[in-house]
Amino acid sequence: MSKKPWYSDGLRFECTGCGNCCTGAPGVVWVSDEELHQIAEFIDEPVGAVKIEHTKLFAGRRTLKDFANGDCTFFDPEKRGCKIYPVRPIQCRTWPFWESNLESEAEWDDVKRECPGAGQGNFFSLEQIEAEAAKIQI
Repeated sequence: MSKKPWYSDGLRFECTGCGNCCTGAPGVVWVSDEELHQIAEFIDEPVGAVKIEHTKLFAGRRTLKDFANGDCTFFDPEKRGCKIYPVRPIQCRTWPFWESNLESEAEWDDVKRECPGAGQGNFFSLEQIEAEAAKIQI
């Protein structure tokens, strides 16, 4: 019999559009070739131009660039939102249900301090949480 995760009764999350997950300390947002093609098509630029202007190599993988202040290359500071929201990378779409955020209740509490939508709004069952977490290893 395996031990149930601390979040086995489910969690609540609803994006408030605050932009906190797109700003702050510099980080990495992994992006696949398929996602790059989707982004390029969405912003009507060649894939090569998107790679040069909006991505960099880090630890042997491609990640979205961020500005010196930590804002994502696709974050619109005036609207406080994502310029590519409909085609944002899977890492962004699965926030906050990353393995690293689900390791412990203390980690989740840290997420709740930064993200006003964590712990609020829509209910996610254990199965839904695990399905989201399985989409990318963060």
